[in-house]
Amino acid sequence: MSRIGKAPISVPDKVTVSLNGLAVTVKGPKGELSRTLPDGVSISQEGSSLQVSPVNESRRSRERHGLSRTLVANMVEGVSQGFTRKLEIVGVGYRASVQGKKLVVSAGYSHPVEMVPPEGVTFSVENNTTVFVSGADKELVGNEAAKVRAIRPPEPYKGKGIKYEGEKILRKAGKTGKK
Repeated sequence: MSRIGKAPISVPDKVTVSLNGLAVTVKGPKGELSRTLPDGVSISQEGSSLQVSPVNESRRSRERHGLSRTLVANMVEGVSQGFTRKLEIVGVGYRASVQGKKLVVSAGYSHPVEMVPPEGVTFSVENNTTVFVSGADKELVGNEAAKVRAIRPPEPYKGKGIKYEGEKILRKAGKTGKK
């Protein structure tokens, strides 16, 4: 039995959860998320907590038990507090700005790179070198942050590029000259 899956999910006061079989819809101050859970699990609500349990003891049910619980817990946390990924831009002349809803990144290419956020995700920039990707859906926020990082991934010699906050860049020694 999954240790993660056994833990109940507490639902805050300002969040409402509606269950329709395996379809889960969560509404809160930051938005509304819905997802259909995979087969092999069941979800029930007792008061202000949710419990995910496997339908039977088959391998498939046990595999999906912890996953389903984490997906629902992330939905509840997302609509109540939201998720944010912070990216840092390192390099001379590398900068970012927000124009309307679009993120415009100047990262050493001959043209600035423009990114339009999907529904439910917002970009914000601080000091031209720090980008915040925010939203209620953890998966969507992570994917958009990965797309921003992919514009110019950090390189191993000088560490220039776009990296996540706290990401360690393994540095290589450069070429040594003749002696």
